[in-house]
Amino acid sequence: QVQLVESGGRLVQPGGSLRLSCAASGRTFSGYTMGWFRTVPGKEREFVAQICWSSGLTVYADSVKGRFAISRNNANNLVYLQMNSLNSDDTAVYYCAAVRGTDYSGRFYRPDEVDYWGQGTQVTVSS
Repeated sequence: QVQLVESGGRLVQPGGSLRLSCAASGRTFSGYTMGWFRTVPGKEREFVAQICWSSGLTVYADSVKGRFAISRNNANNLVYLQMNSLNSDDTAVYYCAAVRGTDYSGRFYRPDEVDYWGQGTQVTVSS
């Protein structure tokens, strides 16, 4: 049984940094793409970043490019989202996601293509 467990969300001041972690278990994830999405009340779930488990190829949403960095630790089945220069627009529940497959075209997966979701972790950016 696949489980994705996020951690690291908290209240942070504007301009601050935060690192989210996702512990993945239940199978080997080679051949998968791991990602982060976020959602705020009243809005659709939004793609943030993804990484190919095998190759390390990354894709980012334009809104976070240059500020966020996704990475993975293959040995420990961990996926990270390093978030810098945070602003109020980054306030959301962040979800870890796993998609069976890899796409080297540079496109990002849609929420309806995700096979597994974590339970989410709240990030609040406020002074």
